[in-house]
Amino acid sequence: MRINIEKWNVEDRSFWEREGKKIAIKNLLVSIPALLLAFAVWIMWSIIATKLKEFGYNFGMITHGMNQDEINAALKEINNLYYTLPAIAGLSGATLRIPNSFLIGISGGRNVIFVTTALLLIPAVGVGYALSDIRTPYITFAVLAALSGFGGGNFASSMSNISYFFPKRMQGTSLGLNAGIGNLGVGVMQKAIPWSVGIFIFSAVGSDGIEVSGTAFSGIQNAGWIWLIPLVVTIAASFFLMNNVDAGTPKMPRALPAMVKTLYLTSIGIVTSGIGAYMLLGLNVNMWIVLPVVVVMTLLLMKYATPPEIKVNLSKQFAIFKSKHNWIMTTIYTMTFGSFIGFSAAFPKLCQDIFVYTDPLDLAYRNPNSPDFLMWVFLGPVLGALVRPVGGWLADKVNSGAKVTAVSTILQIAATFAVAYFIKAAKGSPMPEVFWWPFFGMFMILFITTGIGNGSTFRSIPYIFSKDQAGPVLGWTSAIAAYGAFIIPKIFGQQIAAGTPEYAFYGFGAYYFICLVLNWWYYQRKGAEIRNP
Repeated sequence: MRINIEKWNVEDRSFWEREGKKIAIKNLLVSIPALLLAFAVWIMWSIIATKLKEFGYNFGMITHGMNQDEINAALKEINNLYYTLPAIAGLSGATLRIPNSFLIGISGGRNVIFVTTALLLIPAVGVGYALSDIRTPYITFAVLAALSGFGGGNFASSMSNISYFFPKRMQGTSLGLNAGIGNLGVGVMQKAIPWSVGIFIFSAVGSDGIEVSGTAFSGIQNAGWIWLIPLVVTIAASFFLMNNVDAGTPKMPRALPAMVKTLYLTSIGIVTSGIGAYMLLGLNVNMWIVLPVVVVMTLLLMKYATPPEIKVNLSKQFAIFKSKHNWIMTTIYTMTFGSFIGFSAAFPKLCQDIFVYTDPLDLAYRNPNSPDFLMWVFLGPVLGALVRPVGGWLADKVNSGAKVTAVSTILQIAATFAVAYFIKAAKGSPMPEVFWWPFFGMFMILFITTGIGNGSTFRSIPYIFSKDQAGPVLGWTSAIAAYGAFIIPKIFGQQIAAGTPEYAFYGFGAYYFICLVLNWWYYQRKGAEIRNP
C-alpha cells in the first residue's frame, strides 16, 4: 500500500467502508503505542524524582561539617530541585507541542510520528547513563529532563494526525482512544520503573567511585533502559505501517525533506524551552514570567525564522488565533488535560512529602507507618487515561461534549476541595497515615473527572471548528494544556516548602469554576453562539 494517500474523504460513507476504515484503524493501532511510550518517557521524572531522594542524590549540596540546620536547609532546597525536574520536562514538552501542533500540515503524519518517536531514544538512553552514577551533577539531569519533552510534544502531532483519519461522527471515540490509551503510558511507567529499579541489569557507580552491584541501587538506571526495546519496535512500525493523507497535508513533501522540516521546527521548541529552563534555574525568574516568554518566543521563531515554504503553511494554520473559540477551548481543555498531566507529574512526589517525610524539623526523618504510595500512585493516571475514551463516547452518545464537560467539571471542583481538606488534616496530624486512603480516594476521583472532561472536549472541538482548523486547534489547545506538567509541580514544590500545600488546590478549584462558567456561557445557555457542541 502507498505511504502517501492522495484521495482521502472519510465523510463519504462508501469510501469509508470500502477502504478508509481499514487504513484509519491501522494508523490508530500504531499511533497508540507510540503515544504511550511518549508519555512514559516524558513523565518518567515523576518517579525518578522520588528515587533520587530515596537513594541520596544530593548534587553535591551536602558536605561534611554541616550542622543540622544547614543540612535541613540544603535538604529543603534539594527537595525543591527534585520537583523542578518534572517541571522542566513539563515546560519542554508543552513548548514542543506548539511546533508539533502544525507539523502534520507541513510534513505528513507518518513522517512526523516516525521522527518524533525516534527522538525519544535520546532521553531514554541518557537517563540510563546519568542514573548509573550518584555523582552525576544536577545540570545533567536538568538537560535530560528538557530532552524528555520530546515525549510531551508528540501528543499534539499525534492527535492532529488521527483527527484526519476518522469521520466527524467518530471523532470523540477515535481521539479518545488515541489519547486515553496513549496516556496510559504515565500509569505504565509509574508501575514499570519501581519494578525495574529492583532488577540488576547494569552496574552502577557509588559516591566513592567504586562499582556498586547486587543492591537495589544497581537497577535505578533501568528507569531509562527499560524503554529502549519497545521504542525501537514502535519506531520501525511507524516507518513501515503508517500513512500520510492529503486531508492533513495538502502539499505532501518527499520523505527526507519532510523529516528535515520536522527536525527543524522541533529544534525551535528545544531552543526556547532550554532558554526557559535557564531563566528558571540560572536566573531564578518567576515561572509566571517564564511561561509566556517561552510561548511567545516559540511562536515568533516559527513565524519569522522558518524557510518560506514552511512560513506559508504556518500562516494559513495560524488563522486559528483569530478565533475567540480557540482561546475559550484552550482554557477549558487546560482544565482537563492540564490538570491530568500536571497531577500525574507531581502526584508521587506529593504523596512522599505529605505521608513519608513528615517532620518539618528533620527533613531526613521517614514516617515508619507511611503508606507504600508507589504501590498505588500509578492508578491515578491509569484511571484518568482509561476513562478518556468513555468521555468521548458519552459525548457522542448524548450528542454534546459541552454537557459531559459541565458534569465532570462540577465533580472535579468537589474532589479538588476534598483533596485540600485531607492534605491539611494530614499535615496537622501526628499520624498523617490515617488520612491516606480518603486523600487517595479523592485524588482518584480528581483523575477520573479530568479524564472524562478531556474526552468530551475532543468531541466539541471538531464541531466548533472546520475540518482544516480542527487539527491545529487540537494541537494548540493540547500544547497550552501541557504546561500543567510545568506549573503544577512548581506550585507543589513552592507550597510544600512554605508548608501550605492545600493552598494549591484552593487555587485550582477557583480556576475550574471559571471554566465551568465559560463552558455554560458559550456552549450551553440559551442563545449561545454554538450550542452543545
